[in-house]
Amino acid sequence: MRRSEAAVSQLVSPFTYSAAIEFMLAGRREMSALQSLSITEMLQRGAIEDVDVLRLKSALHADYVICPDEAESLITLNETCQQQHSSWPGFYVDTLADYFVAQMEPEGYLTAEKAKRLTGRIAPQGIVARRTDFDLLVRVIDKARWSPVSLARLALQQVKLAIAEGKGPLRVGATVEPGTIRESDVEQIRRILYAYGGDRPIAITRAEADELFDINEAIADPDANAAWTDLYVKAVTNVVMAVSGHAAPTREEALRRDAWLMEAKGELSPLALLSAMVSSSLEAVRPTYREQSSEERALARLEQQRVEIITNEEIEPIEAGWLSQRIGRDGHLSPNDAALVAYLERETPHIHPALQATVARLAQAA
Repeated sequence: MRRSEAAVSQLVSPFTYSAAIEFMLAGRREMSALQSLSITEMLQRGAIEDVDVLRLKSALHADYVICPDEAESLITLNETCQQQHSSWPGFYVDTLADYFVAQMEPEGYLTAEKAKRLTGRIAPQGIVARRTDFDLLVRVIDKARWSPVSLARLALQQVKLAIAEGKGPLRVGATVEPGTIRESDVEQIRRILYAYGGDRPIAITRAEADELFDINEAIADPDANAAWTDLYVKAVTNVVMAVSGHAAPTREEALRRDAWLMEAKGELSPLALLSAMVSSSLEAVRPTYREQSSEERALARLEQQRVEIITNEEIEPIEAGWLSQRIGRDGHLSPNDAALVAYLERETPHIHPALQATVARLAQAA
């Protein structure tokens, strides 16, 4: 049986300790599973212990359903209690992801309204403060059949913040120079792109691609991380092939990480080595793309319209003109972009005419 939904609409900003206590003591609720637990005690001591998590699991999952008040209580605990047992993050993420996706209507989907309720609590200013909330954001995207692309963009922006400024939930407790991309950052980006795409054959969206271009520009030494080069060039190639009328494979196919090893032979320049690596990487996924028929293009448009209707958020279309401006923006080509352009130059017959001129111009400047 679902319980009271009162007071949830009033809770849209991070709690102070005193505000958290005041809310939890308000008492204007029907009987709830959490009333049998010492929530105020946890808030007062600022710590969540293993026994607390066990009691929460028992109370909240007795009927496999939580109400909005209980979801709010979990968020309050997470942001107020700085000491958290290692069992807390998994419980917190799993329980709230299930609540937002499976218990709020429409079941199984994330609408713009549901997304706003989530981000209004964990990222009111566009920045996620805690790693647990970042993991919740990605889990919600992954769990939902369809979700607003703005959520994927928000998640990618947290990775961009970590790389560009050394701040945000992915840099808590770590000292990393701004402009540095770590292997863990690359895997978080891959995780977000996989989560939004799911098992559907869906191309990288314009919103996601914009963030990927920004991330590449923020890296001080873009060719220093082979895993990033591999992911970046495959993601951009995915966008190029989509705008050129090719059916996209699933993201797992399009972005899969290859286990290759490049050995320098002779006196190859760093760019030549990078270009060879990029070509090897992209040749491995090139067969997964094929030209769409007119019927397939029509069906793809209908599918996108269905997603927009369910999520109540428009998906900005990918245009060749926009893509031409983003690759090598301001006349600057990073080593990764230069290697990508070298590959696309050989793919000229298969790419959009508007991109062919851009590729030819950038290839001359490289």
